[in-house]
Amino acid sequence: SFTLPAPPPPPSCMPRVFHPFIRGAMITAAEYGETSWELSVQIDQKQGDESMKFKLRVKGDLHIGGLMLKLVEKIKAPQDWSDHALWWEQRKCWLLKTHWTLDKYGIQSDADLRYTPQHKPLLLQLPNMKTIKMTVSFSSVVFKAVTEICRTLNIRRSEELSLLKPPDDPSRKKKKRDKNSPQEELWDIDLLSGGPGGTGPMYSKTMTATYDPENGMPVSATSLWFGENPLAESQPNLPPAELAKMYQPLSLVDKAINSAGWLDSSRSLMEQDIQDDDKLLLRFKYNVFFDLNPKYDAVRITQLYEQARWNILLEEIDCTEEEMLMFASLQYHICKLTMSSEPLDHSNEPEIDEVEAALSNLEVTLEGGHTDRILEDITDIPELADSLRLFRPKRLTLRPYKEYWFVFKDTTISYYKNKEASVGEPIEQFHLRGCEVVPDVNVTDKKFGIKLLLPVADGMNEVYIRCDNETQYAKWKAACILASKGKTMAYSSYKSEVKSIQSFLQMKSLAPPPGQAAPDLDAMEMNAECFVSTRYAKKHKTKQLTARILEAHQNIARLSLMEAKMRFIQAWQSLPEFGINYYIVRFKGSKKDEILGISYNRLIRIDMSSGLPVTTWRFANMKQWNVNWEIRQVTIEFDQNVTIAFCCLSCDCKVVHEFIGGYIFLSTRSKDQNETLDEELFHKLTGGQE
Repeated sequence: SFTLPAPPPPPSCMPRVFHPFIRGAMITAAEYGETSWELSVQIDQKQGDESMKFKLRVKGDLHIGGLMLKLVEKIKAPQDWSDHALWWEQRKCWLLKTHWTLDKYGIQSDADLRYTPQHKPLLLQLPNMKTIKMTVSFSSVVFKAVTEICRTLNIRRSEELSLLKPPDDPSRKKKKRDKNSPQEELWDIDLLSGGPGGTGPMYSKTMTATYDPENGMPVSATSLWFGENPLAESQPNLPPAELAKMYQPLSLVDKAINSAGWLDSSRSLMEQDIQDDDKLLLRFKYNVFFDLNPKYDAVRITQLYEQARWNILLEEIDCTEEEMLMFASLQYHICKLTMSSEPLDHSNEPEIDEVEAALSNLEVTLEGGHTDRILEDITDIPELADSLRLFRPKRLTLRPYKEYWFVFKDTTISYYKNKEASVGEPIEQFHLRGCEVVPDVNVTDKKFGIKLLLPVADGMNEVYIRCDNETQYAKWKAACILASKGKTMAYSSYKSEVKSIQSFLQMKSLAPPPGQAAPDLDAMEMNAECFVSTRYAKKHKTKQLTARILEAHQNIARLSLMEAKMRFIQAWQSLPEFGINYYIVRFKGSKKDEILGISYNRLIRIDMSSGLPVTTWRFANMKQWNVNWEIRQVTIEFDQNVTIAFCCLSCDCKVVHEFIGGYIFLSTRSKDQNETLDEELFHKLTGGQE
């Protein structure tokens, strides 16, 4: 037996509960009956056992810890109750502060309490579309629950992921009636991890990943504490018939409805009506992938590749036919290496990474600054001068593209009528700092365009620049990308950026390299229709599709397995619609519903009927944002006295508020930042006070 500590005084914000019948410290038995009441508590036991209900006589000054002690003494069952906690059904909240009294929580005799386990089974569909069954904390906020899930699955940077409610399936009721329909295969995480009932090799609980508190990196490589991990292996592509069943054409409105399913990171699962054995989707939410390292991120890179692959196959993001064939060739290459007995991804890449990292750190120390700020020649900043074509969409002209003489200096593009006129004043100048650079390329049709979204007071202006060839395009696009970040072509990263763009163009080229023999159609053991979306599979015959995929494959045939996955992720990130979440909103002062697109660096106002963007605002120009929780209205203030306000119609405004705060939080990350310190900042930016 022990004496419970005296209750702390209630805070000023909590209502005080007075008991008129208590007149002194000593009370009689009759008075005790008047100041106490009966409280019903339902006991949830282990799975399969029936729940029990008890009635306890309690007083308002009884602590939550004392109430749980009374329950356990009354049950008298030899069971470990350490994971149990009290859940208040009417208020939908956990009573986790055991030193608080019933009066402080506001609990009366009509309260319906459950003494239930905090950890419960949950069905999680991973990005690779495989469903695992694992035990998850239902009392922790979703942010912490996802952190524990990612630690179990060995996925670093858990702040990039979250849980999503699956969209409603209209054929779900029909499937329930069909008893002969095959049930979904479940992976039991306990069996995979060598837990209760299994000795699987996925990971050893005695050798879990430990992170360096200074830089957040694992102290040991993945291979040292992981064996053959099924989550690090790519799943085989589905047959075309199975893929066709999963494919559902999505409009912007449909995408907005699906985006509304993201759970609130600052509330627990039970607070959001998630029950035992419910199914949730584990997905990369914020689309900003920081510090991808093949040495430590085998599972993370594979799951990221799988999410990108399904994003392409189910046409959740639009891409051209040329891009679809490029993605198909990469999928074929990855499948081929995964199925082979000797995959090529286990090379000396980790050692090279360590050497390069050490040299980079030494260079930073010697130069006294970051490596990407080291200039090749500070006295001579390179310039670009070429004859290019320009198109302004807002100007109605019969000849959309017109040729001018362009000069790129520092972070500014100037254009003139011709080369001779470049000694005078330019026709116009584009200041690229803070702009958005979008590729407009079709290698097959020799179309090399750059779309610039230039920041102005009321949003973004569109400018299209057309280059003549690949070399010219690579130089100008690399210069635009650096200028958008406030850097010039004198920075050491300019040449590597040019090479990266040229390599990407070569990968998109569907023609085989010069001197390469024609591909053997019989060499492709897998069905070519498995690697493209249903719409493209119907558009081409199988032999034609096979030939084009094999031709594109010859450009990437030498890539290792991990390199191919990284190339796929990079190509996915380069798509114009990558990473945009859509929501149906009503802007202040408008009488019609519109679509709001939220990306990792901008907000896009989209016309619902046409699907065309109306205005774009960059986060870089944002001064502040807040939410009026009474009328559920989000207000955002930008530079140059531009303010927008809108109400969310497809979901709670908290979802949009969390996306904006989440992206701003992710932009502050650095490798030398302790991951445990980031959580506090994340909650400050995304929590919101209602």
